[in-house]
Amino acid sequence: MENIQRRFVLNFLAYAALRDAPVIQLSQLAGIDLSALQEQQDYAISNQQLSHLWKEAAALTSDNLFGLHFGESLQLSALGIVGEIIRSSETVGEAVTQAAALAHLMTGLFRLHVSDDKSRFTVSFHPLTDHPERFEFRQTLELFMVFVVHEIDGLLLKKIRPLAVQLPYRIDNAVEYARVFRCEVEKSTDTYALVFDAHYWNEPLLTANYEIQRTLLQRVTQQGNVHGNSLKDRIHQYLLTNAYLGIRSLGEIALNFNISPRTLQRKLKEEGISYQDVADDVRKSLALHYLEDGAYPVKTISYMLGYNEISAFTRAFKRWTGKTPVNYQKN
Repeated sequence: MENIQRRFVLNFLAYAALRDAPVIQLSQLAGIDLSALQEQQDYAISNQQLSHLWKEAAALTSDNLFGLHFGESLQLSALGIVGEIIRSSETVGEAVTQAAALAHLMTGLFRLHVSDDKSRFTVSFHPLTDHPERFEFRQTLELFMVFVVHEIDGLLLKKIRPLAVQLPYRIDNAVEYARVFRCEVEKSTDTYALVFDAHYWNEPLLTANYEIQRTLLQRVTQQGNVHGNSLKDRIHQYLLTNAYLGIRSLGEIALNFNISPRTLQRKLKEEGISYQDVADDVRKSLALHYLEDGAYPVKTISYMLGYNEISAFTRAFKRWTGKTPVNYQKN
């Protein structure tokens, strides 16, 4: 079986690089041999190394909510186990239940339990440590909680809002937690849980045809291998590799990079480009990929790219290519 922890750490370091953290220094501070990690499939990461990795990443990025933001950024294929869940699931309920059963392959800090009734279903996280107050536990927990919320987005191709998010500890930035989770966090006695409306439970997965989605993600990732470290290149790469969640707004991107929207606009202007230009370039690349594959109707592609109306997508695509999406797909 694939080394899931190794894949997790590689994605961790990739996200840290997007946040301007020096990856070589971060690896050294965590006691991780970066070359061995990249080359050896069986490279083992200890709990102590993971603990140092969390602390140093938060320090180097000046972001004590690093886990929360990392969870928001993880793409569908980032943890190899997700593909196996999608292959054998037809509904959200099946996918979430299988993910909970396989969570032990990704972390030994907690186990997941899924329960459902007529009005709601709950994903609860049960600590397996005597020290749930430790920094690395909270960071890992918040990462996986956010990942669950945003992965259901990717499975359904719509933004969902939990009914409740429950944590037994005080949070310092309630506004940011509410933004990422899309609802206010409730202070509980001893519960770590996500609560969703029951109507999501039996929703069919848009990505049930996993092979098609996997191929598209591979092509998009290859297309996104931009050589360069400019802010434009990093945003372009981020938008492409997280494309299944739709094109993020300027405000969302700024928050993910831990800078203000005004600063992001100013930095891009210094590079001679605007955020709208970067986003449109990504939309064009994705539109061509999706239309050429032929797996999705134009209406779905339009929604995937963030257009509320097909007419708006049609106008944009005609501006890019001189053809309508329908004509391009037919040809």
